[in-house]
Amino acid sequence: MASLTEILILRGVVPIENLDTISGSWGEDEEAVKQLVERGMVTPVQVASARAAQADLPFVELVDFPVDRTAIAMVPSAICRRHLVLPIGLVGDILTLAMADPGNVFAIDDVRAIARMQVKPVVAEEQDLRAAIDRFHRADGELNDLTTALEEESSASTDVVVAGSEAIEDDAPIVRFVNLLISQGIQDKASDIHIEPAEYDMKVRYRIDGVLHEMQSAPKAIQNGVISRLKIMSEIDIAERRKPQDGRMSVSHGGRKIDLRVATLPTVWGEKVVMRILDNNASTLAMENLALLPRNFEAFKSSYVKPYGMILVTGPTGSGKSTTLYTTLSTVAKPEINVITVEDPVEFRMPGINQVQVNPKAGLTFASALRSILRSDPDVVLIGEIRDHETAQIAIEASLTGHLVLSTLHTNDAPSAVTRLTEMDIEPFLVGSALDCVVAQRLARRLCDRCKQAYQPNPHDLMNMRIGYDGTTSAPMLYRPVGCTNCSNTGYRGRIALHEVMLVTEEIERMAVSRASSADITRVAVEQGMATLRMDGWAKAQLGHTSVEEILRVVA
Repeated sequence: MASLTEILILRGVVPIENLDTISGSWGEDEEAVKQLVERGMVTPVQVASARAAQADLPFVELVDFPVDRTAIAMVPSAICRRHLVLPIGLVGDILTLAMADPGNVFAIDDVRAIARMQVKPVVAEEQDLRAAIDRFHRADGELNDLTTALEEESSASTDVVVAGSEAIEDDAPIVRFVNLLISQGIQDKASDIHIEPAEYDMKVRYRIDGVLHEMQSAPKAIQNGVISRLKIMSEIDIAERRKPQDGRMSVSHGGRKIDLRVATLPTVWGEKVVMRILDNNASTLAMENLALLPRNFEAFKSSYVKPYGMILVTGPTGSGKSTTLYTTLSTVAKPEINVITVEDPVEFRMPGINQVQVNPKAGLTFASALRSILRSDPDVVLIGEIRDHETAQIAIEASLTGHLVLSTLHTNDAPSAVTRLTEMDIEPFLVGSALDCVVAQRLARRLCDRCKQAYQPNPHDLMNMRIGYDGTTSAPMLYRPVGCTNCSNTGYRGRIALHEVMLVTEEIERMAVSRASSADITRVAVEQGMATLRMDGWAKAQLGHTSVEEILRVVA
């Protein structure tokens, strides 16, 4: 039997001279292939395809494969996850089984015994297989079963399970229900989980790619138990139900630690709980992941490489402001500089920087924390949000005394940040001197690369949309969403940021001093080369990243 490396060479994937750099003998085939993958010489898909050829079995890509749901139902999800297999087809009494390791005879024997059918193995790439298992064996089924069981339990007894003490068992139904809700939200790549009491039940909605989707309803009787359990996990006072509270929890999912920011809000039908899922994966905090267009990137870079000045990121809640700030912070942070942040709450925990959590109950506000950290010899200061005059004043003064200050502000566009600061009673000449760059942003859904469809738009329609097309040239090729299994038939997968980067030039500084309107500042900034949010969105639509309809949805 040919080895995997031999098959890769025969296919022309790996030049034979490259094997001279691989340690180990040809007999150590798996180790050699592992090194080839780590060095980027081959892809995991190429290795899986070679593994299929080695075993003389078909190779399948599950993203495009028409999976038979009847076949999936024949093998429990626990077996699929344990052996990393997935039934994908059924013809007569033969079950087609996708496997990452075709040599796993124990998996084949277990599936044959459970399904009581002949098994025909095929090979799939490991990550593709894991994604397919997650897609087809979601926790929804278990959630439905658990919800039914809880409903029967609550109707049989008035003593509903209440998770109001630390002594609650890990396998209690309420605990399992909460754990499943959180794990399903993380698996679905939701940014927020909403638990909403209603008159007759309790609804659960996930915000995926910026849009809320109703996922689950639960009996009203378990509402207090679920909310109490979440409060305990978040270290929130479970006895206080009359006022909003904030907390934080950490869970383990897929071998990674995931942090969640938790907020409670009293409503007429009970307390609503919203959990913001915070991805602490440092690998996502790369400047290229921000998707800044070249002109915007150069303008933004010219500001954050300076040793002093103020950079503001503006936009509504959930527009990715924190991600942009942390990405910038990870770029500028070095061992030779002192970086201190003051936040409420600390969303990303980063090694090598000093992060301060605001605690108003203890008297540690943004303003008081800022005064203290400015005595701690910082080079770079990140302020979670400028909310009031006092915080704004200290931040401005810090940027004028040799510190690089990064913060966020709630405005609709970049030029409005200038007028917003003056409305906070900051002297206009201080605003013009301290402010160096403002980035406004929104998040639009990214088109699914597998199913997006190109089309030629009508020039007249484009001009009516006011997205930056002037009609002097032929309408460019655009893309529209279609929907496939890869994007759950939405046509979109993931999100992309739209940016508006405004550098505070001398002219804009003079306009700030003279208290010019944001409309006048916008006009001058555009004349100086600033791309508005719509213009940036239009450029990204032409690149095939998003659709025109999505730009119009997120940009007023």
